[in-house]
Amino acid sequence: MIARLTALVALAAGLALPAFAEPDPKDWDAVLEEARGQTVYWNAWGGDPRTNDYIAWAGQQVKDNFGVTLEHVKLSDTATAVSTVVSEKAAGQTTGGSIDLIWINGANFAAMKENGLLFGPWSEDIPNWALVDPEENPALIEDFTVPVEGLEVPWSMARVVFYYDSARVAAPPRTMLEFLDWTQANPGRFTYPQPPDFLGTTFLKQALLELVTDRDPLYAPVEEANYETVTAPLWEYITALTPGLWREGKAYPQNGPAQRQLMADGEIDIAISFSPGEASAAIANFELPDTVRSMVLDGGTIGNASFLAIPFNANAKAGAMVVANYLMSVEAQLHKQDAAVMGTPTVLSMGKLSAEDAARFAALDLGVATLSPADLGPALPEPHPSWMQRIAADWEARFGVAQ
Repeated sequence: MIARLTALVALAAGLALPAFAEPDPKDWDAVLEEARGQTVYWNAWGGDPRTNDYIAWAGQQVKDNFGVTLEHVKLSDTATAVSTVVSEKAAGQTTGGSIDLIWINGANFAAMKENGLLFGPWSEDIPNWALVDPEENPALIEDFTVPVEGLEVPWSMARVVFYYDSARVAAPPRTMLEFLDWTQANPGRFTYPQPPDFLGTTFLKQALLELVTDRDPLYAPVEEANYETVTAPLWEYITALTPGLWREGKAYPQNGPAQRQLMADGEIDIAISFSPGEASAAIANFELPDTVRSMVLDGGTIGNASFLAIPFNANAKAGAMVVANYLMSVEAQLHKQDAAVMGTPTVLSMGKLSAEDAARFAALDLGVATLSPADLGPALPEPHPSWMQRIAADWEARFGVAQ
């Protein structure tokens, strides 16, 4: 999908735009006043019921507290929203756009930033920015190596973990090479979502980071490296791994929830997640057995932040900023980190909070299957977004299957 946007983005980038008065986040009282009565159309992935429920809860909070109506436009692919903004710019629609807020990351953010499709800078001027610490957590100001520069705001942290059923797996694999040995000894008991699903592509990136001898090329645009040489160990590995996957790699779950259902049905024993609290949340909601536990790989796993951005032509910029600011609040972050809700780590810095609020986070029961921050080990930074696009397309050409 992202590749198909290239021509449209290039066309839209060349169009001159008139200047309009914009809401100023430094004058927050004025933003709140303008936002009241606005409807914010938030384009966000809609593939996970728990996430959808959380967004619905947040919508009720901003309605009650700020008079802003939040409409969740459920996406299966964020590139669809990017394509909408590109098309509107190409058509000269510089105000009154159909999208007010986008849950965005990586290649989609890079493309929108490069081509002037985003409102801002604004994110470092909203009130709750004071509750984060970019020096402590650089992922808050760098999206897949691309500097954020105030054009999007973090609302959730993500970290690759694997969860497994301890009733069936006594000693889970702790490296990608051990995964290969494990799948050969336990054929059909592991799989990953089918790329270009972001979770499946993340599995490929995690493997690539472990298998390469030099990671430096992965943090520059892919065209600046010898792609074939750098990725050769990955494709050799995936070729060896595939016959031992669920259904011998002839079918794949389409996303994380579908993969989780395979675990619930007892068809697989190990799954990948980008949320350290996913297994605990699923146990709390009776979606997985209480014997499921989480683990990480030796040497670290990929970590990043999930961001919110406002298109350049959004109709409700003030309302979008109010929603984003609320999602960074102590209340919203506490609710989201609750294992019974989503179980996703907060973007907030405990050192920036009051002692009382920090104690509220410390008191959270993260759930029986959630690793502590210390047990998560080191976070590996995301490669440049161009690598995700290239390896996803390459995987489809080499291993893709019809659904």
